[in-house]
Amino acid sequence: MCGIVAAVAGRNIVPVLIEGLKKLEYRGYDSAGLAVLNPGLLRLRNNGRVNELAVQAEGLSAAAGIAHTRWATHGVPSEKNAHPHVSGKLAVVHNGIIENFAELRQKLTREGYVFVSDTDSEAIAHLIAHTLKTTPDLFAAVRLACRQLLGAYAIAVLREGEESIVVARNGAPLLLGLAEDGCYAASDASALIAVTRTMVYLEDGDIAQIGRSGFRVVGSDGEAVVRARHESLISAEAVELGHYQHFMQKEIFEQPQALANTLEMTGGAHSLIAHWFGAGAPEMLDGVKSVLIIACGTSHHAGLVARYWIEELAGIPCTTEIASEYRYRISVPDPEQLVVVISQSGETADTLAAVKQAKAMNMARTLAICNVAESAIVRECALKFLTRAGPEIGVASTKAFTTQLAALFLLAATLAKGKGRLGVEDEDKCLTALRHLPVAVKQVLLLEPAIARWATAFAAKQHALFLGRGLHYPIALEGALKLKEISYIHAEGYAAGELKHGPLALVDRDMPVVAVAPNDLLLEKLKSNLQEVRARGGELYVFADADSAVTESDGLHLLRLPAHYGLLSPVLHVVALQLLAYHVALVKGTDVDKPRNLAKSVTVE
Repeated sequence: MCGIVAAVAGRNIVPVLIEGLKKLEYRGYDSAGLAVLNPGLLRLRNNGRVNELAVQAEGLSAAAGIAHTRWATHGVPSEKNAHPHVSGKLAVVHNGIIENFAELRQKLTREGYVFVSDTDSEAIAHLIAHTLKTTPDLFAAVRLACRQLLGAYAIAVLREGEESIVVARNGAPLLLGLAEDGCYAASDASALIAVTRTMVYLEDGDIAQIGRSGFRVVGSDGEAVVRARHESLISAEAVELGHYQHFMQKEIFEQPQALANTLEMTGGAHSLIAHWFGAGAPEMLDGVKSVLIIACGTSHHAGLVARYWIEELAGIPCTTEIASEYRYRISVPDPEQLVVVISQSGETADTLAAVKQAKAMNMARTLAICNVAESAIVRECALKFLTRAGPEIGVASTKAFTTQLAALFLLAATLAKGKGRLGVEDEDKCLTALRHLPVAVKQVLLLEPAIARWATAFAAKQHALFLGRGLHYPIALEGALKLKEISYIHAEGYAAGELKHGPLALVDRDMPVVAVAPNDLLLEKLKSNLQEVRARGGELYVFADADSAVTESDGLHLLRLPAHYGLLSPVLHVVALQLLAYHVALVKGTDVDKPRNLAKSVTVE
């Protein structure tokens, strides 16, 4: 989950490394460092943010270098554990986890190498240095060393006296950036967009060498390969903060446009089209008897909402699995089942491993719902739907979630049509609701000032409960997750009917209870649950639809959203909960975009 940048160019690449790391801090921000040729190997590291590294690097000039921002796995955040790691005259930066590092460490220690950090990554540097003793060519030595690594990695290797940098990937993202003045490499295209839009996405097992005049790539078999060039569509503005206070706030307010972009194909459509999910979708979706959704975190919550939609609209069974659990349990394979994997980054390690496991069990009907076109998960699946949310920098996901919901609703409706369960009139209603969704979300965003006033009361609390029923139970889970992620207030989401089965014991005047109260068939049941809270002295904060028969009273604070939005109501309600979490964190003064202990793209187990 760390961020890597590397560069060899006919210019001073130090500013490129620093700016690239700033764009990659969402991947980790425990410490930062760089190594450049100046002309010998020079390393700078600190146990802080990239801005502190930038101060250290002021006035430094070099034409080749590697840089890293860390999310700690092995070893606490500290300068000695910060990358790059050095062995002799070479330096290495690493993203991922080396599973056999303990064995390598013992072996290399016996060979006389001294380890000064607690990381698994330092073993890579010493292993390559040791390999160079018998294989002097750096490219060949890196390739041989990588054969001994077990686990996930993206690495960049710089050696004194070399005019090039060698990079490699296996299970962790890495791409090349091609420019007229040289070549670059990074974990994410956003890190390089200031210097080039031409990207080459490396595949698992690839080893590449980059220099001023070009690059070369070999595959896992050691044979030269050609990887396609892609022009990145990311704009420089998309990864800049603009007039917003935080990226999370910016991304909350980008949701109407992100939804419009994601649903663009519905604009002039008169019917639902299976081809929206890929060229082979009509054949692959035909005959699907059940759906399995695999995801982690916020994406898993999107899957939980989709389960309601798929079963209600399409009338076929749907189950959801947390990817990290699915991949380690014995399950019953069903070749007729549609496997839907959801990931913002498309590099989520557990989700990627889970879809590979499903395919190994002869479950070939796979669909990726993802925000990154050239990601590993997209390449792994037979079908794909790109959410087009644009770059999401804030660690706490917002626009990625709502665009995932839009894609999943589209899938549910398409499956329903294929099953003959969606008449022409209902199909038209679905398309109309999707087209209007961005406008409806804009109306919810107008509630920000009122929600900000609620946040003051929340900020002093230590715990909170979030309640929802039916479609909105997963939204309660997501609301609780957002609050705990960025405000550090302990929050739990519950199905409201479960209150009397345990959670009610926690309710008192110091326990705020947030309720999602749409005007649906379960509203009366929910109102009874709210009365249970009030009878125990609990303070209620209720998000109700404009047409919900819920009234404000002593101990019950009420905010009204637009009129009930039917099956797509969860999209509106979650936006309100995102704003609540954001403003509570703002009052508490936490680091909204970079919450402690977390990182955005979870590329390790």
